[in-house]
Amino acid sequence: MGIRTRMRRSGVVWGAAVLAVGVASGSAAGADQWRPRPGTLYISDLPKTESWRAAPVVRGWGDGYECLGGWPEGRPEVNVWNRDFTTAETAFAQQKVVVFATEAEAIAFADATRQNYADCVNRPREPGVTATGYDHGTVDVEEGATLQGMHTFNANAHERPDFNYLWGVGRDGDTVTLVLWSSYWGEPPVAAWKNTLRTAVNKLY
Repeated sequence: MGIRTRMRRSGVVWGAAVLAVGVASGSAAGADQWRPRPGTLYISDLPKTESWRAAPVVRGWGDGYECLGGWPEGRPEVNVWNRDFTTAETAFAQQKVVVFATEAEAIAFADATRQNYADCVNRPREPGVTATGYDHGTVDVEEGATLQGMHTFNANAHERPDFNYLWGVGRDGDTVTLVLWSSYWGEPPVAAWKNTLRTAVNKLY
C-alpha cells in the first residue's frame, strides 16, 4: 500500500449507498477544492498487444461511459480526472479516477458501478443485437478490484459485427479508479488487462 501523503477520513457506515455518493462531494463543486491528483496510468502500463497513444490527463469524467450513460446522477464534479488512450483504429481505453470525501462514499460508488456494469447486458438494444456478460473475477490489490466484460454481436452488421468491452473497478481507501477497454477486433486481453488494473490501483498512492 505504501506511505500515504495525505490523511484518510473514514466515513459513516454507508446506508444510503448510491444517493450518498454525490451529496457531500458534489456540493463542493462550486468551490475549487481540488486535492492533489492521484497517480495515473502511463502508455507503457497498457497491454503491449496494441500500439497505444494517449491524451493528457484532464479534470472531469470525460466520455466513454459505455453502459453507464451519464450515471450516476449527483456524482462529484471535483477531484475527478480522466485520460483517453487510443490506437490507430481498433481499440479505445480510458482511466477515470475520483477521490471522495470519505471512504464510505468510495465504497458505495465502487459497488454501484460494478452493479451497473453487471446490469448492462440486460438493457434494451437495437433489433439483431445480442449481448453476453462476463465476470472475469477479482484482482488482489489494495482494497480490491474487479474486472467485468461484455460481448455484443450485431446480426445486421456486414462489417465489424462483434464488439468487446472490459470494465475494471478498483479502490484504494477513499479513491476509486475505473479502467475501461473496448474494441471490435479480436478477443479481449483479460489477463493483460487485469495486470493493467492492478497497476492502476497501485499507482494511485
